[in-house]
Amino acid sequence: KQWYQRRVRGENQSILITGESGAGKTENTKKVIQYFATICGVESKHMDGAHLDEQLVRCNPVLEAFGNAKTIKNDNSSRFGKFIRIHFGAQGKIHSADIERYLLEKARVTYQNPDERSFHIFYQMLKGMTPDELNEC
Repeated sequence: KQWYQRRVRGENQSILITGESGAGKTENTKKVIQYFATICGVESKHMDGAHLDEQLVRCNPVLEAFGNAKTIKNDNSSRFGKFIRIHFGAQGKIHSADIERYLLEKARVTYQNPDERSFHIFYQMLKGMTPDELNEC
């Protein structure tokens, strides 16, 4: 119904994917993007040959590194919300997209509950350092 209203009437539509930690929100978002790319098509490819839907899915690990952390319930819990806007061209194909991050749990940078960790990116950056480099920090 949403696709019909968007395509025929030109009305903007939204899909809200929510759920508890570990419920599969990230995987369902990937499926929605892939679904739109399949039924609508994509207007063009990027320089590396990837379609826009593939680019959106591939950038997700980077967003997760900056916004996910280990919690008591989930080792890879999203501590942020993201709004993905998909733009359609006149022919109804996916033309472009943008991702806006919001609602980041900023307090996690300086404080974590026992048995929890800060955002993954901090541990990933430090993992490649030698002991001497770590001592310099």
